Amino acid sequence: MSTPRRSFLSGWLAVPVAAVLSACGFQLRSVGDFPFKTLYANFAIASPLGVELRRYLLGTGRIDVWTDPAQMLKADVILDILGEERQQVVVGLNALGQVRELQLRLRVRFRLRSPDGAVWIDEVELAQQRDLSFTETAALSKEIEQAMIYRDMQTDIVQQIMRRLAMVKRPEQAAPRSAAKP
Repeated sequence: MSTPRRSFLSGWLAVPVAAVLSACGFQLRSVGDFPFKTLYANFAIASPLGVELRRYLLGTGRIDVWTDPAQMLKADVILDILGEERQQVVVGLNALGQVRELQLRLRVRFRLRSPDGAVWIDEVELAQQRDLSFTETAALSKEIEQAMIYRDMQTDIVQQIMRRLAMVKRPEQAAPRSAAKP
């Protein structure tokens, strides 16, 4: 089959496939519409998680990320990273008592609030864990693999935070309570 004819046929085949995918509700993952325009980053910008989170936030093109404490009260919301904990737990030993399997854990606690104290997202803890086999003869390569696994878990958590930020709703103003009826 000639190249022009093949590209013509593949073009015609792509149209029904696109129609089927759009009819089933398929949609590429996109950046959400955030209910705020400015965000004060109350977390360590120099930490690996802070660097990646800031990059994702700025990458949306819809949010201004401020880090100057003088601007905190002017921001629409404040994102507090309350804790970031990396753990390495031994879960398997051989007969000689040498480590054979590790479990890597990453936990991040955060909340979203406004400068006046209204809570947009209550304190949330996100956790990831992965298993890693370990061999002392390949300790250097396992160290590199461990760094890659932590980076992967960190990316997953940053994406979860971004999805939560995109889905957050502005907190309702407290409605005045009516007098209780007897």
